[in-house]
Amino acid sequence: MGKTIFISGIDTDAGKTYATGWLAKNYMDKGLSVATQKFIQTGNKEFSEDIEAHRKIMGIEMLPEDIDHTTAPIIFNYPASAQLAARIDGREIDLSLVDKSRETLSSRYDILLIEGAGGLMVPITDDYFTIDYVADRNLPIILVTNGILGSINHTILSLEAISKRNIKLHSVIYNTHFDKDKVIAEDTLGFIQRYVAKHFPNSEVLVM
Repeated sequence: MGKTIFISGIDTDAGKTYATGWLAKNYMDKGLSVATQKFIQTGNKEFSEDIEAHRKIMGIEMLPEDIDHTTAPIIFNYPASAQLAARIDGREIDLSLVDKSRETLSSRYDILLIEGAGGLMVPITDDYFTIDYVADRNLPIILVTNGILGSINHTILSLEAISKRNIKLHSVIYNTHFDKDKVIAEDTLGFIQRYVAKHFPNSEVLVM
């Protein structure tokens, strides 16, 4: 079985999709076979735009598992949280579909990267959140953050939630795309690096 890593972010627009494709390409460049999966896709109809973005960043064609929807087993039309999108579509969220896809892909590839939808606390039901899925399946996690004003707060809250649930933090990816203010960006990156080094000494901060 290949290694599976869940990728989440401090909010919806942290840069998870780009980070997932970027990391997948890095693994491919090391000679590993890599697939990406979308946890739950909202705002699409037949195919996942995030999976398409992954393939473009990776520089490859769509995989056979993309065509048969293995890499995006749950797609809702409305661009909202999974819980709301499912309610609008009049459907239930069947996480066994996600599990089945994860097991299939991890049996075929060296590395499987699962991109979440939104942040860690996106609700699946009133009592079950994305982070609960990660904890229940004992998956290591990558947290994507950036240097937008306020991101330190969101990052530390996310890291505390990860720690509270005893989830293994694989790494933090700092996305430089949003570095509009150099002073704030440099301070944010430095703070996050120090925090991770102190509280998650076995994890690293990657700059993208």
